[in-house]
Amino acid sequence: MCEKKLRIALISMHYPPMRTSAAVQIRDLAQEMLRQGHEPLVIVPSGTRSVPWMVEIIDGVKILRLHGTQTQQTNYLKRTISELLLPFMMIHGLYKSPFLKTSWDLVVWYSPTIFFGPLIWFLKRSSRCPTYLILRDIFPEWTLDFGLMGKGPIYWFFKGVASLQYSLADTIGVQTPSNLCYVSRWKNAKRELDVLQNWQTPALDMGSSIQVRNTSLSGRKIFVYIGNMGIAQGMDIFIDLADQLKYQSHLGFLFVGRGSEISRLKTSIAELSLQNVLFFDEVDSKEMPGLLSQCHVGLLALDPRHKTHNIPGKFITYLLAGLPVLARVNTDNDIAQLIEKEGVGRVYVGDSVKVLSTLAEAIIGNSTEYENMKSRGPVLAGRMFSPAAAVNQMTATAYSKID
Repeated sequence: MCEKKLRIALISMHYPPMRTSAAVQIRDLAQEMLRQGHEPLVIVPSGTRSVPWMVEIIDGVKILRLHGTQTQQTNYLKRTISELLLPFMMIHGLYKSPFLKTSWDLVVWYSPTIFFGPLIWFLKRSSRCPTYLILRDIFPEWTLDFGLMGKGPIYWFFKGVASLQYSLADTIGVQTPSNLCYVSRWKNAKRELDVLQNWQTPALDMGSSIQVRNTSLSGRKIFVYIGNMGIAQGMDIFIDLADQLKYQSHLGFLFVGRGSEISRLKTSIAELSLQNVLFFDEVDSKEMPGLLSQCHVGLLALDPRHKTHNIPGKFITYLLAGLPVLARVNTDNDIAQLIEKEGVGRVYVGDSVKVLSTLAEAIIGNSTEYENMKSRGPVLAGRMFSPAAAVNQMTATAYSKID
């Protein structure tokens, strides 16, 4: 394979100090690119209005922040308009930056969002370089599964936007084999389809601002959920699980993150008068190892209405922390087979809280199997979900063009 070191534009909506799992992934990816000798430039939108662009360096990685609109809107119409305008504003900022005439060897971008198409077209056209789409949200297909959208004008608008980004990719990397069918029609002589596993770099325990021993859950075995709590997760069953197990005084539930459903979930907790549940706002990713070291089982939720497949970043975080996983996912999801095959937790695909509670107690109750699950997690994470493997797959796209 060609040994040329590549100049890579890495484009995302997310990068630290944002606390999303996508921000952590892009950070780990950029740092691995740098470690391998490449020259990555992370290009992300910035909320600042004072300047069209700014550059900073974090841990050796150069980040170009381009002025863009605020896309984290709860109003879906405003959010759509903001994301539609975003790539054009970023192109405007790029024109004013010192990177306008940079010649790229590879352009990589992370979806969601689906709206980066015009920016990718601009970079691809100016550098005449290969492109790699990291596809992590098959939108708008999943909205049909949830009944949030019908096949009307709005759906076809979003479908057209998504199709633009597919058409600009030389390689489309989906996160599970089962998702290949959703993009199969885009495979041709000039475009490859790839199964690109999620990735994460092991992190050191730097402590955490959340100290379970100082809360009402002190001394309990903790089931923890981290990350987004939105419609796509279907979190209600874990609230029902906490209610089912409320008389098990040795068990507790900790929910840490953000999302559109948090307010409603907290209301449910109050109505049920649950004393075994606590909610905390999201914390910096650097705190995650310290937080999870205080917990015992990682919770994973994917609404059963999903037909697409997903291996969330939090799953890898749990594995690296040595936490067995209790997952409630959609039928035939690839992650269910992975968890069962590798023996790193228990999976449920139905709606029975009683069955889910039996699985939860089984994880905690068998100390020998619990310890086995703990030890298998980091091994699996290192084997399947390393940033090095992800970078090697992406750069292969560019090397194939060079060769």
